[in-house]
Amino acid sequence: MLELNNVTRQFGQKRAVDDVTLRIEPGSFVGIIGRSGAGKSTLLRMINRLLDTSSGSMTWNGKDVGALKGAELRAWRRRCAMVFQQFNIVGRLDVLTNVLMGRLNHTSQMRSLLKLWSAEDKAIAISALEMFDMTPLAGQRAESLSGGQQQRVAIARALVQEPEIILADEPIASLDPRNTKIVMDSLLRLNKHFGITVICNLHDLDIAKEYCTRLVGMAQGRIVFDGAPDTLDELAARELYGLEAHEAMTVLPPTHAVVGAQPLPAVA
Repeated sequence: MLELNNVTRQFGQKRAVDDVTLRIEPGSFVGIIGRSGAGKSTLLRMINRLLDTSSGSMTWNGKDVGALKGAELRAWRRRCAMVFQQFNIVGRLDVLTNVLMGRLNHTSQMRSLLKLWSAEDKAIAISALEMFDMTPLAGQRAESLSGGQQQRVAIARALVQEPEIILADEPIASLDPRNTKIVMDSLLRLNKHFGITVICNLHDLDIAKEYCTRLVGMAQGRIVFDGAPDTLDELAARELYGLEAHEAMTVLPPTHAVVGAQPLPAVA
């Protein structure tokens, strides 16, 4: 269980995340939705501890994530893998080596620097590439791949960390519709096949409603919606996106006045 209690992140006078409280059940697929600047990326970076909270607390199965340091913090980042919008893979390295980077916390620093990966590590990496139909490209330089292929490499790298949570920060923002489906299907497969909790920042509401079991809507750093995808109506969408709501969602269900007024219980 991942729990955030009154979490705030402040940059100068601006609160990028403002008093957020969430409970994320294991094995859920949660979409964090909202317009650019709503605080979605900051929230994920705080969960991974790439950013520290200004106030509030985060716990994982009762353990204080904010207090972790050194080896314990590295172990948390292995357990809580990140997938970024811009892939964050090393273009000059081949695909297999990029995936093996996800095994860094499972091997010694000297062996990783010398690229002395164990047979077990290589088998795990190849197995991950097979899952995403990327094995034929294992020896190819990552920079030669398409955007969708690079994102699949990034997801495979996250998988070989053997995480319990995957945090995906706008993973489809720069992809065409075909690669958007491939990447979202990949994340859904990890969620369903391995039971990995997925928390995914998304701008497109139709995509969020198709793949996620729960949506958390943010506006100006605060949670303004929390519930099942089919309860997200036009009223809630306009609270999240304002005049941009029609661009973020193609088809809106009928408006129910109660949605958005009282957040639904935070369940998977």
